[in-house]
Amino acid sequence: MSYAISRRVLRSRVTAVGAAALGLFALSACEKPTPLVTATVNSESVTTEAACYDDGKTLPTGEAKKCLGEKAGTTVRVGAGDKLRLGVEPDTAETGWLLVVDGRPAVPDPIHKTYYTFNGDAFFQQQSAGGGGKAKKTAQVSVVQTEGKDFKSVWHLDLKKSG
Repeated sequence: MSYAISRRVLRSRVTAVGAAALGLFALSACEKPTPLVTATVNSESVTTEAACYDDGKTLPTGEAKKCLGEKAGTTVRVGAGDKLRLGVEPDTAETGWLLVVDGRPAVPDPIHKTYYTFNGDAFFQQQSAGGGGKAKKTAQVSVVQTEGKDFKSVWHLDLKKSG
């Protein structure tokens, strides 16, 4: 009888150890979620995950440039006179972030705030060689987390002019 009990106890312990190992394996396979950027126009908000992110590490220069050329998967509609509010997570604000519009920097220095408000009309002005501007219908906006001259993360949004 004691042999059967010992065998049962051993089997339950092996099962418990196996379940614990499987649980740890499953947790290690899970990726940490990427930081988010939230865009708000009037009362509508959309959130997007980072297109390029390496768990807070610096992105290699080639990868960062390639990432800036990727297309956005999230669209925000902006009407005449609307304000676009961009929100980033505190860690992103701490190191600083840049706004890039259609591949060109839109701000001279990194922003160190968790949210910033932009005039929505400014994203749709197209500069021509003669100095005049022609209104565009779309713009790709990228938020780039920086630390010094290094890129840490990149998020993309498509802005579409409404109305």
